[in-house]
Amino acid sequence: MRLGVLDVGSNTIHLLVVDAHPGARPQPAHSHKVQLRLAELLDAHGAVSPEGVERLVAAIAGAVQAAEDKGCEDVLPFATSAVREAPNADAVLARVKAETGIELTVLSGEDEARLTFLAVRRWFGWSAGKLLVLDIGGGSLEIAYGIDEDPDTAVSLPLGAGRLTSAWLPGDPADPADVKALRRHVRARIARTVGEFRRFGSPDHVVATSKTFKQLARLGGAAREADGLYVQRELSRKSLEEWVPRLTVMTTTERAGLPGVSEGRAAQLLAGALVAEAAMDLFGVDELEICPWALREGVILRRLDHLP
Repeated sequence: MRLGVLDVGSNTIHLLVVDAHPGARPQPAHSHKVQLRLAELLDAHGAVSPEGVERLVAAIAGAVQAAEDKGCEDVLPFATSAVREAPNADAVLARVKAETGIELTVLSGEDEARLTFLAVRRWFGWSAGKLLVLDIGGGSLEIAYGIDEDPDTAVSLPLGAGRLTSAWLPGDPADPADVKALRRHVRARIARTVGEFRRFGSPDHVVATSKTFKQLARLGGAAREADGLYVQRELSRKSLEEWVPRLTVMTTTERAGLPGVSEGRAAQLLAGALVAEAAMDLFGVDELEICPWALREGVILRRLDHLP
């Protein structure tokens, strides 16, 4: 069957169309993206602004049309932290349903972490042993650990690259004092969770997903996205420690000129790098591997698991 998974994230509205059936690897057939950056369209109270709602509805309507054009039998729509934490979430969801016919499922942060973990486990298989999975989104950081398909523990922290950039790094280039304050904040939040994970023992394999980690790995010399899914890509803490000071003094335009960095995410790259560096340092990770599958694939796999 042809399925569409509609991911209403804090950065991007992304429709991924796949050809899939139980027991087989989902085959990507089409990708439709809109760089909405919803995390930057919130008011002072965290509510989605009127402009944000208008743009969100328009983006979802475009994705629905794309799904129809590509022959999707079903669309699995979900929203993550920007909608989940908005005080006006119910009104936003009602507006989306009324104008597009789409009823968004709002995933909890733990749901995000668990579904991403499922995708990573399926990608690497049982031989990977105990997995520690890190995922930096626009609004949150997800961390999960386990040896099965469902993690033993999973947490979501409000440390997404878009959220932190808007709240902590207004300058371009960033003010060094702001960077120092954000670094301290990020490390304090992550440090609170480390003990919960350490009681399960050391992981056999550490994996990261998300565009932020992929771009940071590319800066460190990893293969280009165009080289394909099956090329092994890694990110070292040493590389991050070298790049963070360089990113700090760069403007958004300068970051956008770096290899593998998209213009739409260049502004968030410094905050994402600070989160990645902190997580690797506090969890004692010297090197991790990038997984091409993440939350969207986890949603698809879970759906396929429940088909008759």
